[in-house]
Amino acid sequence: MSEYTTGELAKIAEVSVRTLQYYDRKELLKPSQVLDNGKRIYDDNDLQRLKMILLLKALGISLKAIAEILESPNSVTILNLLLEQRQKELKATIKDSKSKLKTVEDLQRNLPQISQIQIETIDDIEKIMDNKKKLRKVHLMMILYGIPLDILEWGSLFWGVFKGVWWPFIVAIVIAIIVASALTYFYYKNNAYICPNCNSQIKPSFKEIIFAKHNLKTRKLTCLVCGKKDYCVEVYDDRNFSKQA
Repeated sequence: MSEYTTGELAKIAEVSVRTLQYYDRKELLKPSQVLDNGKRIYDDNDLQRLKMILLLKALGISLKAIAEILESPNSVTILNLLLEQRQKELKATIKDSKSKLKTVEDLQRNLPQISQIQIETIDDIEKIMDNKKKLRKVHLMMILYGIPLDILEWGSLFWGVFKGVWWPFIVAIVIAIIVASALTYFYYKNNAYICPNCNSQIKPSFKEIIFAKHNLKTRKLTCLVCGKKDYCVEVYDDRNFSKQA
């Protein structure tokens, strides 16, 4: 069995000599031998005990509790339970960190799109992110209803071309007009726009929105508050989303 002086043990365990001396005074880690000249000698068992002390200390356990655990006949069982608990805590921390990371990434993706919107507090950012989620749901709803409509139209058209029966296509067109009108109104009712000039949330007329120049995120509209015409940022129509001018 190997033997170590206080300095050698401290070096192996990567702790200070003062730490070992403190553990000695607290009777937490006593040397296996004390020579006549007062020199303290530790063995491999002492080294393993020190590693256990440092592990438990890293788990946030007090030195008094560590001493009681090490003296318990069920020390291994207790240690296993402590490690399981620490594992759960770390997993929860990782999950929380991943959630925060996703929030940061979402904010980074959307920041260029919301740069025209005045942000005064962290609550404003949270409202913006929540608003973006609601807006995506509106777009998703449009897609989910639009795809079956396209399938119905094209299917009935091919049926008419190859079978020479055109009444299904006529019925499909009527249905398409009705559903498209309903979807367009649904889109209008759930969307609003933020003016980049005065930061007001506006709701222009149905006609202006439908015929305005637009891209995926904005429409060129005349602000109902400041009167300026510009590309306004599309948002979900939640009147609590931003402050009115």
